[in-house]
Amino acid sequence: MKCFFPVLSCLAVLGVVSAQRQVSIQEGPLYRTEGSHITIWCNVSGFQGPSEQNFQWSIYMPKAPEREIQIISTMDDTFSYAIYTQRVRSGQIYVERVQGNLALLHIIDLQTRDAGVYECHTPSTDERYFGSYSAKTTVVVIPDTLQATAVPQTLHKVEQDRLELTCDTSTETLQHSHLSVAWLRQRGGEKPVEVIALSRNFVLQSSSDYAQRQSLGEVRLDKLGSTTFRLTIFHLQPFDQGEFYCEATEWIQDPDGSWYPMTRKRSEGTVVNVQPTDKEFTVRLETEKRLYTVGEPMEFRCILEAQNIPDRYFAVSWAFNSSLIASMGPNAVPVLNSEFAHREARGELQVAKESDSVFVLKIYHLRQEDSGKYNCRVTEREKTVTGEFIDKESKRPKNIPIIVLPITDNWVVKVPQQHQILPQGHLESSIFVDVASNASVILEGDNLHLTCSIRTTGRPLSRFSVIWQLVDRQNRRSNIVWLDRDGTVQPGASYWERNSFGGIQMEQVQPNLFSLSIFNTRKEDEGQYECHVTEWVRAVDNEWQIAGERRASTLISITALETGFAVTAISRTPGVTYNDSFDLQCIIKPHYLSRVPVSVTWRFQPVGTIEFHSLVTFTRDGGVQWGDRSSSFRTRTAIEKAESSNNVRLSISRASDTEAGKYQCVAELWRRNYNNSWMRLAERTSNLLEIRVLQPVTNLQVSKSKRTLTLVENRPIQLNCSVKSQTSQNSHFAVLWYVHKPSDADGKLILKTTHNSAFEYGTYAEEEGLRARLQFERHVSGGLFSLTVQRAEVSDSGSYYCHVEEWLLSPNYAWYKLAEEVSGRTEVTVKRPDSRLKLSQEQGNLSVLETRQVQLECVVLNRTSAASQLLVEWFVWKPNQPERETVARLSRDATFHYGEQAAKNNLKGRLHLESPSPGVYRLFIQNVAVQDSGTYSCRVEEWLPSPSGMWYKQAEDTAGQMAVRVTRPASQGSVCGHRRQGKLS
Repeated sequence: MKCFFPVLSCLAVLGVVSAQRQVSIQEGPLYRTEGSHITIWCNVSGFQGPSEQNFQWSIYMPKAPEREIQIISTMDDTFSYAIYTQRVRSGQIYVERVQGNLALLHIIDLQTRDAGVYECHTPSTDERYFGSYSAKTTVVVIPDTLQATAVPQTLHKVEQDRLELTCDTSTETLQHSHLSVAWLRQRGGEKPVEVIALSRNFVLQSSSDYAQRQSLGEVRLDKLGSTTFRLTIFHLQPFDQGEFYCEATEWIQDPDGSWYPMTRKRSEGTVVNVQPTDKEFTVRLETEKRLYTVGEPMEFRCILEAQNIPDRYFAVSWAFNSSLIASMGPNAVPVLNSEFAHREARGELQVAKESDSVFVLKIYHLRQEDSGKYNCRVTEREKTVTGEFIDKESKRPKNIPIIVLPITDNWVVKVPQQHQILPQGHLESSIFVDVASNASVILEGDNLHLTCSIRTTGRPLSRFSVIWQLVDRQNRRSNIVWLDRDGTVQPGASYWERNSFGGIQMEQVQPNLFSLSIFNTRKEDEGQYECHVTEWVRAVDNEWQIAGERRASTLISITALETGFAVTAISRTPGVTYNDSFDLQCIIKPHYLSRVPVSVTWRFQPVGTIEFHSLVTFTRDGGVQWGDRSSSFRTRTAIEKAESSNNVRLSISRASDTEAGKYQCVAELWRRNYNNSWMRLAERTSNLLEIRVLQPVTNLQVSKSKRTLTLVENRPIQLNCSVKSQTSQNSHFAVLWYVHKPSDADGKLILKTTHNSAFEYGTYAEEEGLRARLQFERHVSGGLFSLTVQRAEVSDSGSYYCHVEEWLLSPNYAWYKLAEEVSGRTEVTVKRPDSRLKLSQEQGNLSVLETRQVQLECVVLNRTSAASQLLVEWFVWKPNQPERETVARLSRDATFHYGEQAAKNNLKGRLHLESPSPGVYRLFIQNVAVQDSGTYSCRVEEWLPSPSGMWYKQAEDTAGQMAVRVTRPASQGSVCGHRRQGKLS
């Protein structure tokens, strides 16, 4: 039987007294996990005596709630009961004094048996007892069910690789809790570094070491479903090397509103080794010799020297006289241009990858037209997250020229010009002279090769001296070089310097064959080339005599380089979409300039500016130089000469706003002088090309379906936002959740998750205190977003909808908003539960003699909720009184109060209340008198707690009536009765 009795407090009578001692303790109940470390603070104020107070801690366990078990004291080492003595001595339980009047109780490795009501007591130092000397709080120990699981492994990565790790978390805690998940990296004995974390408030954050990379999208944390968290790091750096593990923390909200980390678990680690790549590489070109004869085989070897070649991507191209022979991508499949493809099909030529670092070009049967400069170019490429390749850097060695000599019969022979014999008539010359050249018309800068062949009909012991001369357009004759009969070569006075630099070369190839080579010809080398041969024979006196001489010549025309020099810029794609590629071509005319040193500079004028700046230059020696303001272009731009060999192509992949503007190319014509100095001959500027870069057309569609949702308070409101279609598989979404109330003109923001998964609470969530009740989730499918409002209240009713923003990553790694759309609305009505309160309606009549006891019973047959609180009130109707009067009231907190009828009829000392079982309340009126007669009934109010903890009246009901008639005993006379009544009054 549970009884309630009124308690009379005398404190109000005493008045307000200063220095009232007050002990306060951390508000409970405190939910803590088994095995965790708990702290409970205790504070004392308003005390007298020393500033340093003592604290004693005790516990009342659930199995014996009235029995005090002493734990620890700051003033008595023998205070602890045996059950706690060992843990106190070992330091597992101790008191930390924060201030003289503030202390913390520490319990390390909390156990299930530690659950109970904790009391903090402060022994009195006051002159007299006044105030409170102890305070209590409740500790609930729950199982530690948190788990964080990841697959232990060791990964070997190379710089710029991508890292993906997943962690599964789970908890079976019945109380409402939040999880936070963090990925950390640790190296050796160093302090762990937080890579990225999702806080208990669903906010993404990173430490200073990773904050910038997270803002650029290179470090991501994605929630897959409700339990899996994936870490992604793009473009790994050597700095990232170490052991990665995830750490999950389970938080619970204490009654004071603060959040406490109940338990923390870390997964097993993944060791990640990141091998740095030396980004430098060198290229060299090798061949066995440089002078060949038609029909001979030739092999060039292009040798790449770099670190980690198998783990990097290289493309190789071969060129002949600056014309493309073939190209080979990272897949090692050669692509030859049309001319060389035919030769390769006939087995005359091969382009192959011999090893990771050696690439070969083989020509099995050389032709005379194969004479010229050969080279290879190696370009390192980077593979993006989308699988595309972008050019990073290109290098090429110096050109290697080769000469393919023709078979003599194949040379074009000029008709010799006969001249008279020198005056030594007794001797007759037996020679004939022929002059041939590699071409009658050559381009300035090309090499001129002449041969002077001597045919003789006798005198096998003759010797020859040969002079090469040039007769220019003004008919001026100059000696180029002379070879005497002893084989000594002497240059002419005008050609001495050029000869010293190797620009002139004369050789006796065979006894009767002499060659003249003029390298890097100039316009002034044009004219009639004459070979003057003198035949020498020995006379009787053994002296050399001239037997005769012959001359032959040929006319050589040289075309000036700048003749017809022009440049044109063209593009087939003046308008492109984000992430598309576009080509710009700079065409140089005439076509033969493809064999001439030409530098081409692409200039760029961004949209909204008036200044051009140099973007990139294809230098005269085939190198690539980037401008000072071209950093955003470098990783996505390739520059090369196309198959036409006079077409310098600028290819830009993954276009963005940065590349929108006007382009033009500037070509410079250069000539290398015999002394290896360079001379710029001419410059030409192309037309302007305007390139427009447009954002892609959005395909964003958000579900417009409407819903009506009616639920009882304390149930969760589950809202879905579905993206039916999106522009790209790589789209990210920002989702804003709104609620619209009838009294508001516009919707109010509840919560926003940004495109990079960060969370922000709206003003509505802050004002209405929704933060602790909101749960957001992105489903594995990627296009479904859920918002759950836990423990719904009536005030949560309204029209809910989501606002979706579609974000894409621009090619320069900046996020931009492409489109936005609003979903259909969900009309949510939250109502209070239907009342089920019901009281017994049984009625009755009761006659009772004075001085006896009357029992009034109020029976609650049913109630709406077991968690509800009841207010029970008894009242009475008196004869000849229009209004009922309250007899007694039992408030919701089980406090007993007297009504106005109790004061009138002197009932205060005669009322007694019992509750023998839940829902049954009995009011006893002892020592009844005639004036207690009347009709009695009870009224019950049922109060329910709202999800926010505010109590409201759910329902009320009135029970059946009981008519009570009090009579005097028959043995008593009226006079006696009156005397007793008067005596009692």
